[in-house]
Amino acid sequence: MIRPLLFLALFFVAVSAEGQIQVELKFKRLQYIAYEPVIATVTITNLAGREIELRDDNEQHWYGFEVTAKEGRTLVPILQRDEPPLKIAAGTSVTRKINLTPLFPITDLGVYHVRANVFFADLNKFFYARAKVFEVTTARPIWRRTVGDPANGGVRTYSLMTNRFPDHTSLYVRVEDQENSLVYATFSLGRLISFDEPHAEIDRDNQLHVLQCSAPRIWSYSVVGLDGRLLKHTTYSQTRSTPRLRRTPEGTVAVSGGTQDVPAPPAAQRALPKLSDRPANLPPED
Repeated sequence: MIRPLLFLALFFVAVSAEGQIQVELKFKRLQYIAYEPVIATVTITNLAGREIELRDDNEQHWYGFEVTAKEGRTLVPILQRDEPPLKIAAGTSVTRKINLTPLFPITDLGVYHVRANVFFADLNKFFYARAKVFEVTTARPIWRRTVGDPANGGVRTYSLMTNRFPDHTSLYVRVEDQENSLVYATFSLGRLISFDEPHAEIDRDNQLHVLQCSAPRIWSYSVVGLDGRLLKHTTYSQTRSTPRLRRTPEGTVAVSGGTQDVPAPPAAQRALPKLSDRPANLPPED
């Protein structure tokens, strides 16, 4: 009788340990453009029946990811972002959004498998989310312009690209230093319909202005800086006249025609975001 009872005790302890923490991983899309932010949404649910604290233990971080590429090749992290200890009340969940692009070498084209894990120091145990898959692909270039960067020296190249998803087409912008193989930002400016080609202009400060038709009679207007920040994003409705970009003799660029709908506050005075963050003021993801 002792051995069966011991087995049952060990079984219930194992089941209890497995039920301490539940980890869920999600990606908003299955397909991403090379160098754009790949945002992993991780939800951690506390099923321990008491408040828990997730914390680093010695050299073991309390959260992490396992990323594999083609042929099951495990990718070594480029860097590990430190996170402060996290307390989770009993029966509650906490969600974190983490940009994987600066953390792992996932800019090569192909399919990637990702599994999130949480280390619970109290049990010296890892808890894993179900693995998810995403694909990194390229986009079709439609416009490119190289300009000088007076403040930092060198040059920057702006590129506009399109990518067709199953239900829509998105317009992307990339800012890079091609001479030094540095990509400062790649992100979507929103949906694009084939009513008209996107319009692009460079102002006297070498900032990029983009006007695109994002829906019938709706135009999206964006301003992108040399450092890859989105400085402005707003929309215009087509009224008696169609919105168009106009460049003045002084070198400023503005939208003429149409009616501005929702002006976005300028982001020029905001601090430069961390490498692991999304570019500031991004339009909503498609």
